[in-house]
Amino acid sequence: MPENTPAHDLPVIDLSAADGGKDERARLHLALHDAAHRTGFFHLVGHGVGPDETRALMSAVHRFFALPEKDRLAVSNLNSPHFRGYTRTGDELTAGSRDWRDQLDIGAERPPRTPGPDEPPFWWLEGPNQWPDALPELRTAALGWIDRLSEVADRLLRELLASVGAPPDFYADAFAGRPHLHLKLVRYPGRAPDGADQGVGAHKDYGFLTLLLQDDVGGLQVQAPDGTFVDVPPLPGAFVVNLGELLEVATDGYLRATNHRVVSPPGSRERFSVPFFYNPRLDARIDPVPFPHAHRAPGSTRDPANPLFAEYGRNELKGWLRAHPEVARRHHAGLVAGPGPR
Repeated sequence: MPENTPAHDLPVIDLSAADGGKDERARLHLALHDAAHRTGFFHLVGHGVGPDETRALMSAVHRFFALPEKDRLAVSNLNSPHFRGYTRTGDELTAGSRDWRDQLDIGAERPPRTPGPDEPPFWWLEGPNQWPDALPELRTAALGWIDRLSEVADRLLRELLASVGAPPDFYADAFAGRPHLHLKLVRYPGRAPDGADQGVGAHKDYGFLTLLLQDDVGGLQVQAPDGTFVDVPPLPGAFVVNLGELLEVATDGYLRATNHRVVSPPGSRERFSVPFFYNPRLDARIDPVPFPHAHRAPGSTRDPANPLFAEYGRNELKGWLRAHPEVARRHHAGLVAGPGPR
């Protein structure tokens, strides 16, 4: 495993500059272009989400994980063919290794969908959430957060595309109607009993944009070009934003998706975070971005063991089947045993 390096601050992007004059917008685009091209990670401020909203959500997160285990297990994702619900500590895998965290996976609230014989199996990923009876207010808080951050992410994506000279609305159709929005409420309960420090193993997100709300404990690390992992200190009031692999592929590597991981807090100290994943419709095909810097693109990273598909839903389903093998075996044995999601 690559060694750690001292903490290093990420670029700070102020999205409120999008409302400024010509010069202010130009500075925003220059900074956003540089951050997305060079690191693929940055702090986002000026996003319009106020501290009261953030405190309300984090309060609901803490109350959920304070519930008795039986209440959390009542909404276990083992009950859901749509991979929604609670995952016990150690039951999710990254690159085949256990992640030492527990979490609640939430998506856009939709009716259950069972794909027909001629439909792609990724439609299993649409369906209802599971909500704990003991905490009815969680539903309002979580779905409200999805709506709020969808607005921020939509605006950010448009400014990001404009910053590299692409049409700002190039992916509007891919997100139209039923974008695949995903929220995780996450607790890292300290180090595993065997001393392993993998909160979440090193990985890249395979979608478009991730906006992370984290507490002040720290533990997020981003991989530097030399292979070392750099600590990302929390910045109060900011979201940590990272780009997913589909944006890297769509720009032939000009925009970067960067490996990152979470190191478990020492001892029994807890860490809480809420990542929000902003991704297109499951059936959207992701076309290459037309932009004037394309001739300078270095080529996207290729992993033969983890190919990316132009149709977004195929990537999403592949990720869930790998990360949650027990859910996959219980509800999707044919997909696991067969040639894989088509």
